[in-house]
Amino acid sequence: MSKWQNKVIYQIYPKSFQDSNQDGVGDIPGIIRRLDYLKNLGVDIIWLNPIFLSPQVDNGYDISDYYQIDPIFGSMEDVEHLIKEVHQRGMKLIFDLVLNHTSDQHPWFQEALKGRDNPYRDFYLWETSHKDREEILPNNWGSFFGGSVWEKEPKTGDYYFHLFAKEMPDLNWENPKVRQAMLELSCFWLKKGIDGFRLDAFIHMGKADFSKQIPGLLTGEVAVKEEFYAHRPEVFVYLEELITKWKKIKPDVFILGEAASATADLGKTYMDPNRPSCDSIVSFRYFKEKPQKIKEELPEELTPKKLDVSAFKQEMEQWQQLGPDIYPTLYWNNHDMERLVSRFGQVEEYRQESSTCLATLMYLQKGIPVIYYGEEIGMKNLMLTQITDTKDQQVRQLFDQLVAHGYSKETALRLVSHKSREASRGSMQWDSSKYAGFSEVAPWLGVNQETIYNVVDQQESASILAYYQRLLQLKKTALFSQGRYHLIPTSDDWYIYRRELENKQAVVICNLTEQQQLLPESIQHKLGNMSLELTNYPKEMIASKYLVPPYGAMIYLKE
Repeated sequence: MSKWQNKVIYQIYPKSFQDSNQDGVGDIPGIIRRLDYLKNLGVDIIWLNPIFLSPQVDNGYDISDYYQIDPIFGSMEDVEHLIKEVHQRGMKLIFDLVLNHTSDQHPWFQEALKGRDNPYRDFYLWETSHKDREEILPNNWGSFFGGSVWEKEPKTGDYYFHLFAKEMPDLNWENPKVRQAMLELSCFWLKKGIDGFRLDAFIHMGKADFSKQIPGLLTGEVAVKEEFYAHRPEVFVYLEELITKWKKIKPDVFILGEAASATADLGKTYMDPNRPSCDSIVSFRYFKEKPQKIKEELPEELTPKKLDVSAFKQEMEQWQQLGPDIYPTLYWNNHDMERLVSRFGQVEEYRQESSTCLATLMYLQKGIPVIYYGEEIGMKNLMLTQITDTKDQQVRQLFDQLVAHGYSKETALRLVSHKSREASRGSMQWDSSKYAGFSEVAPWLGVNQETIYNVVDQQESASILAYYQRLLQLKKTALFSQGRYHLIPTSDDWYIYRRELENKQAVVICNLTEQQQLLPESIQHKLGNMSLELTNYPKEMIASKYLVPPYGAMIYLKE
């Protein structure tokens, strides 16, 4: 049995959590200040997005020195203090470890640029330019950030490979020296006392032969084709090698893998408890969406979408049935996605109800909850105040496209805000003051200044925050952390499932609509002599055992 099945992870985006020195940027001392809050919430493991030295081209995922803390977050002494304070509260701390690439400002790459004979040249992936085809790229593979994966460096005219921004060259994991260097730097942090890693983009460590071309493209066109640089056989070899050595230093090291495009079958391999593997992984495949019908015509990227409940059920069912000792992550949002209530909930009329209903739906299933900071108080997407607030070029292009088609700048800004990567990175809302208690100065990005949807205003039993606390306590019981899972077939208006362990049973009922609904008769019969353990409505508002209010969540138990 996993050691982690009853744990709760809390993701902190450090720049946006708590500013302690009033420079508008969140920092390590700010996180330390809020540890008691996290402990009281029910958090067991804190995951920090990257805090290493970085030019911040991609908000810290472009690392220039893995051994140094970026001064915007604090010092090594601050991190040592954080580790100590986390452990004193019985919690664990994991760092984001970027394995696939470095910053182009990293000393390794700066050395590699000095010439083909430099010992660090082979730390990265290169293709030699040919004068007879100088303007022809080595292949037609596309970067996740747009354009080609190839960038020419001026000294030799050779091309280096980058799956993400051109300032983030990919490492050559075939080189044993790269694997040893990455092992050494990661072990440095384990010896410092952290408890594990969230492995960023590890599925891309292996690449196909660069001679392969994507068929069907015109000359000069590029496209993303993951089979050439994701989930390749060598990735499993590199991963096992790392985890085996990490466990020699820290036997209970916790490994959370980001496997964005992994199917359930791949997830089973990445989480195989019989070999050195991830303890859990994050896949982006959970959330199937379908367009909503609206009056105005919008570009496909901006057409509002809603959760395809039927497809979502099918996908989650696959992840729930991977095996008795495999625990996938249970999550709704993160730093790369829209916030839960903005994407899948109902912000205007049923913000509290939809937030708590969806939390119930997700976190009482089999797996390890990953709560994104602010989710527990119902934080919504950050709205851009001006288009220059975002660095996302695709969002800027959509804005220009809307304005060119006659939309006002205000309307265009509102429409594109949800597609910005910054939408989920607004400052944590601690209170209702000017900058929400995050800082005394304007935050680096922005903040939603709201009453009710902040920590101070939710210090009462009927709040979203209080519900999350009760829900996470329930999640840690044996029934919900170890019990068998069975999804009950219903229409897309409902998400209903059973958890069973020995002679205990629970039925979790979630109404996914804005209307009061009568439970199907087949479900009514199942409740029998079961008692209501938890609901997201005041119990006096529940008119009948079988009538579920809008976005109502009910958990019935039978001992």
